Amino acid sequence: MTRRVLTGDDFRTMPWRNGGGSTCELYRLPHPQRPDDFALRLSIATVAQGGPFSSFPLIDRTLLLLEGDGMALQFEAGEEVLLSEPLQPLRFAGEAAVSCRLLGGSLRDFNLMVARDWGEASLAVEQLAAGQSVTLDGSRVLVYLLQGQLDDADGSLLPGQLLLLQNPAQTLTATAACRYIRVVAAPRACIPSP
Repeated sequence: MTRRVLTGDDFRTMPWRNGGGSTCELYRLPHPQRPDDFALRLSIATVAQGGPFSSFPLIDRTLLLLEGDGMALQFEAGEEVLLSEPLQPLRFAGEAAVSCRLLGGSLRDFNLMVARDWGEASLAVEQLAAGQSVTLDGSRVLVYLLQGQLDDADGSLLPGQLLLLQNPAQTLTATAACRYIRVVAAPRACIPSP
């Protein structure tokens, strides 16, 4: 089993692909066939103004609001979707032409992106009361802690930290009431894992 805790020192801030802002990259798994591209990426962006989203062809995106009033997403087909409820995931194709309009001031959002030709990933927001435990399993599990504290035999996970587990059957216990984002990702069977 591989276990790693990533903190602010490991995260990387970079400009948006369209030049309209910046994002904090929490985790990036290089694509096994295209090392300059990612197979899986987690990030948090601060959005201070509306405008077009960057295009990510062949990428599935899941976006959720962390802080702020949210935004209205306008898709090219004319559909408008409100992302105004905190921690409610919205999934869409990365190549879709999307522009956003802020519903209030600046906001922070959490973004999961996965390359379709690499594999699949799911995202869920979960919570535990103090003393409760959860067992995580899957080929690659990432846990981003929003609040509280999670402990296992190897240490603690604190708010703003990301836990990476590979091929785990790992039990985490909440030492304080907590809320976290759990991402489970797996490569397609025909693609070797890096």
